[in-house]
Amino acid sequence: MIGILVAIAISWLLLYFIENKTLSVLGILPTPKRLKQFFLGFLITGILCVAVQYLEAHLKSSTWILNDNITSAIILKSLWWDFKSVFTEELIFRGALLYILIQKIGPSKGILISAIAFGVYHWFSYGVLGNVMAMILVFIGTGIMGYAWAWAFSKTKSMMLPFGLHLGWNVIYNTLFSKGPLGELILVSKSGNELTDWASLLNFISGLVLVPILIIIYIKYFVKKEP
Repeated sequence: MIGILVAIAISWLLLYFIENKTLSVLGILPTPKRLKQFFLGFLITGILCVAVQYLEAHLKSSTWILNDNITSAIILKSLWWDFKSVFTEELIFRGALLYILIQKIGPSKGILISAIAFGVYHWFSYGVLGNVMAMILVFIGTGIMGYAWAWAFSKTKSMMLPFGLHLGWNVIYNTLFSKGPLGELILVSKSGNELTDWASLLNFISGLVLVPILIIIYIKYFVKKEP
């Protein structure tokens, strides 16, 4: 919680002293329109994440089963962790800094810089620094996703859609399918084989390339640009 408060305070200071604006320019007030954007974004990436996980299970010949040790308290703790981590990242990468970049150098360059920074950030958060191939793959996947979410912010002039898109993926990936750092949560993978090279490549393409491309298509054709 302290991290969120610090990020909010820094965002306010940057907006106030650089652009003479308030936090309202980030579109974080939950108006009906923005809440609709949030929930639609959550639903879209949630469904895509489910599809990717079941594709992986099919390729590995594994199954998902309910964790017998899961409790409501553990689920709530994980959901809160997802919320805090996603909201903090959104404030950093799709908040005040992106808004200022768009005002200073335009949306195209601002979105690109935000996407590059998001990809580089995940070298550290994923712990792949020094592993060249892993760095390339992580940069491609998270960079494209960061581009999609930054574009969502630029078009809607609000953090709510990118926040929903980001949170939907993370909640399903981390809490439902137990892929995050908190260990086994709601569903756990049972049995299965190691992925072959081609299957591993297909799994990577579906999760870290196809998904962000589909989100970019959605933003391009179905998200109305705010004046």
